[in-house]
Amino acid sequence: MSSTEIGKKLVEYCRQGQNVEAINNLYSQDIVSVEAAGGNGMPREMAGLQAVLGKSQWWVENNEVHSANVEGPFPHGDDKFAVLFDYDVTFKPTGQRTQMREVGVYTCAADKVVREEFYYPTGPKE
Repeated sequence: MSSTEIGKKLVEYCRQGQNVEAINNLYSQDIVSVEAAGGNGMPREMAGLQAVLGKSQWWVENNEVHSANVEGPFPHGDDKFAVLFDYDVTFKPTGQRTQMREVGVYTCAADKVVREEFYYPTGPKE
């Protein structure tokens, strides 16, 4: 399966709110996930399928998603693709509502996602 095919499946799962299914079906056991910044007790980089599933579970438990838009995939060579995510969420512990935009860059090998990197603003809004 090409990285573009994997990307199309990932986008389809995410559009349906089935992010955990995407992780279970498309990610390598040795996945590495890298955020733009660590925080809220979460390290910036995590390795292994169970760690990434735990991060996803934390997201679900701590955020109320009002709307989500997923665009892509945007292929890059034979092994990478990017996805653009727009979210309107409320962080449950504080009640703060935020509009988020992030780019996910995914690297594939052996028909699985082996690395994901997320890019988003980490400082105060200008």
